[in-house]
Amino acid sequence: MKTSIKRRVAFTFIILMASALLLIGVINVVFLDGFYLREKQNRLRKSWEMFNEEIDEDTEEVSEEIERFCSVSALTYAVVDYNLNFRLTNAQDGDSMASRLFGNVLQIEEDNTTTLLETDQYNIIKIHDDFKNMDYLELWGFLEKGYYYIAITPLESINTAAKLSMRFYTYVGLIVILASSIIIWLLTRRLVKPVQELTEISKKMAELDFNAHYESGGEDEIGKLGENFNTMSEKLEQAISELKTANLQLRKDIDEKTKIDVMRREFLGNVSHELKTPIALIQGYAEGLKDIADDPESREFYCDVIIDESAKMNQMVKQLLTLNQLESGTDQLVLARFDLTALIRGVIGAMQIMISQAEADVRFRQEKPLYVWGDEFRIEEVVTNYLSNAIHHLAGDHLIDISCAERDGIVTTTVFNRGKPIPEEDLSRIWEKFYKVDKAHTRAYGGSGIGLSIVRAIMEQHGQTCAAENREDGVAFSFTLESKVSL
Repeated sequence: MKTSIKRRVAFTFIILMASALLLIGVINVVFLDGFYLREKQNRLRKSWEMFNEEIDEDTEEVSEEIERFCSVSALTYAVVDYNLNFRLTNAQDGDSMASRLFGNVLQIEEDNTTTLLETDQYNIIKIHDDFKNMDYLELWGFLEKGYYYIAITPLESINTAAKLSMRFYTYVGLIVILASSIIIWLLTRRLVKPVQELTEISKKMAELDFNAHYESGGEDEIGKLGENFNTMSEKLEQAISELKTANLQLRKDIDEKTKIDVMRREFLGNVSHELKTPIALIQGYAEGLKDIADDPESREFYCDVIIDESAKMNQMVKQLLTLNQLESGTDQLVLARFDLTALIRGVIGAMQIMISQAEADVRFRQEKPLYVWGDEFRIEEVVTNYLSNAIHHLAGDHLIDISCAERDGIVTTTVFNRGKPIPEEDLSRIWEKFYKVDKAHTRAYGGSGIGLSIVRAIMEQHGQTCAAENREDGVAFSFTLESKVSL
């Protein structure tokens, strides 16, 4: 189970404070008696030293310093000569003091006395007064000027004082612990709050959430740590953002490289396949020319085949170069406003011989000029490709219908021909390079499967669309162009 640092700090301070108070109480009980007794002995010895220095034959009264010291120390003293006559005393009962001194000098032992210290100049003894039920400390000895000296001080009840002191410490300690606990708890919460905030921030940072920031501030070490957390959070967010961008770009580069490799292999395979047939035909008919040199008709047929296959190869190479320029972006468009109606009629006129040979019925009902924006040369190539495909895939009544429809600034041109529909599984792939739906039929009219790829590349450069759809009685190809300027 996790323990809050706030509680640990608060409890540690409270326990240390309570332990300190308890230790003071124990020391008070154990050592107070001895300390008090030594202090009393020290004051008795001090009084002897002061009287020993001051008292001589001419002294009739003690100095104020000695009187003040004896009063503060609760000392009762007496100075007598060798005849036991009083010289100086502050005792109200001088006879009792003299009796005590006389007994000590004569070394009369009493049962209720205990010797604490014995020197050549004085002795310190502990006396218990049964009548008053009190203990006293008594110093008696000899002064250097030939006098006897005795001083008595009462011993208060050490045990009683210790118990009262302990009770007082207990009451005060409880109050101090309670008040201090509240103060320590409040201070600890205030001190630990920034640490808890930093803990939450670090937790969110571990979950890659960099929206949280340290807001408590401060100029101390925790405040500086919070600022460093904010800086680290910002830099980590920036680094991860850059890393994600780089990772995304890397993925795109890898995908692009993979795509390019696949396209390169497909391209090489398709080009090899497309060139293999015409090269084989050219080689075969060229070799056959050697054997029919004397037959003009056969020689002419062989030469026509060679010329035809060479033209197909040349056309395919030109289309490949055109497609490469479009896909690489090296062929820049020349956008201009032109009449689409005139362009379509021009293409129909240029292909009239092919239309007549196919006995096609080409219909284009648009009479009014229809101005659009685009590269006129490339759009002519698109229309030519669509019309050529329609001518080579005619069926039924050989109808080809070309129409233009404008809506919301976009002109859609559609080339429809009667014929077999394109299989649904092939409809989305006809725009790929070298892809052929009917390979035998395509070969018959010299198609290479590149034309529609060129159409798509041209329309992508224009930022427009091209499409193919099957209809009930044929196939329709379309493309779009802008009739109005849009920036």
